[in-house]
Amino acid sequence: MAVYTEVPDEMLRAFVTEYDIGKVVSFKGIAEGVENSNYLLQTEHANFILTLYEKRVDPEDLPYFLGLMDHLAASDIPCPTPIHGRDSKALRTVAGRPAAIISFLQGVARSRPSPRDCAQLGKHLAHFHLAGMSYGTKRDNSLSVSGWRPLFNDSVPRANTIQSKLKEIISKELDYLEAHWPQGLPEGVIHADLFPDNVFFLGDDLSGLIDFYFACNDFLAYDLAICLNAWCFEPDGAFNITKARMLLSAYGNIRPLNRDELAALPVLARGAAMRFLLTRVYDWLHQVEGALVKPKNPMEFLGRLRFHQAVTGPGAYGLD
Repeated sequence: MAVYTEVPDEMLRAFVTEYDIGKVVSFKGIAEGVENSNYLLQTEHANFILTLYEKRVDPEDLPYFLGLMDHLAASDIPCPTPIHGRDSKALRTVAGRPAAIISFLQGVARSRPSPRDCAQLGKHLAHFHLAGMSYGTKRDNSLSVSGWRPLFNDSVPRANTIQSKLKEIISKELDYLEAHWPQGLPEGVIHADLFPDNVFFLGDDLSGLIDFYFACNDFLAYDLAICLNAWCFEPDGAFNITKARMLLSAYGNIRPLNRDELAALPVLARGAAMRFLLTRVYDWLHQVEGALVKPKNPMEFLGRLRFHQAVTGPGAYGLD
């Protein structure tokens, strides 16, 4: 989340009248993330999130994202839901941007998730994947293996300004991933960005999943590989095998991984590390002037990639 587009007071008040949510009490930007402009909107009835979808988001994808949230909520997955206006529409326009008001989800993200938190994530992710099976709309993953080379090519001229020989390191790894990417694994709706800041807890319990704007259809195990990268490395770069075991075991208790998924986990984890290394390199080299948030350091994902390159089987992630 971040703020790139300002919404004047009068424009906001006129926009809110299209909903049956009460009058505006307060309105302030949320300075987190890098994709869209987000505001905390408080009305006389409740709190909401107003999201303005910026240029990196394809407007044609928005019905998929918003419809998915409605579908998941109807399947008892804890997540925010789009607020529909008096005309029943959830997607509108404000300040020249596609926009939606989303329900406010109670909870706090963990800055240092515990193994127990990882187990809860695994359980809820499995339920999310099962619920997504009945979602009738499909969106291809533009940030899977076929999209990495074009993203890298946009950053080639300046990649080595971040770290010496980074261009050569990434190019060699892309060659490997393109040659070894698995085929035929179970597919479905994945979150594709389920980092700790997109998962809320109330006390000891997971209270919700948020930020579905990278959701798409891809290998379900790839979503797990993203979570291994996002949840199971410590601040010093060390891999926490206990967290990985808790995450994967709790997931497998709900949706067991088949033999092919287990065998593919190391290359999927390499791919997940590459995906976030590439997008962070791109964001680092294409910073948006005036944004309230500085892009995240891409180099931590180079370290995670190197860890997965040395993995030879699922045992390295705590599985038998």
